[in-house]
Amino acid sequence: MSETNGTPDTPAGSTGPRPDPLRFFGTTWVDHDNGYTARRIAVSAGSLATAAASCLMLRFAYQGIQIADIGSFVTLLMVVMFAVCSALAFRHTWDGFTKRPDPDRQASLRGLLTIGFVGSLLAYFFRSLTEAPGEKLHREEYETARKLHENRTTRRTGNPAKKRRRG
Repeated sequence: MSETNGTPDTPAGSTGPRPDPLRFFGTTWVDHDNGYTARRIAVSAGSLATAAASCLMLRFAYQGIQIADIGSFVTLLMVVMFAVCSALAFRHTWDGFTKRPDPDRQASLRGLLTIGFVGSLLAYFFRSLTEAPGEKLHREEYETARKLHENRTTRRTGNPAKKRRRG
């Protein structure tokens, strides 16, 4: 399957399913071509660097809370909140790589996922070590769609009325 501008070419008149592009990868995940490995390395390094920078930013925020001297209980609450939200965001993001998330649940967790952004970045990093994040889910859906399309478009050969009887 050749590619132009990140979308696979299909034969003229083909009505077959097309793979969905993944963020940062386009459709290179289908055949692992056009710099797929380099993209995985870049995504791994980028997500890890972003997570490290985010932790540094949270460290500055923690120091600001300490300087404000608002009390150890509130400081502890803030640390626990970021830790719990990051853990929940990691799990939610990790699960989103293998199954489609419920849109209503996704909307209700938007704030929690925003607070726990470090967990989401780490999930993205760990998944990109083995595959493009979301590749397994997209590959399963694409293969299923291709099989269904092949079954629908396969034609019988010959006229069944003229079929020879076994004797």
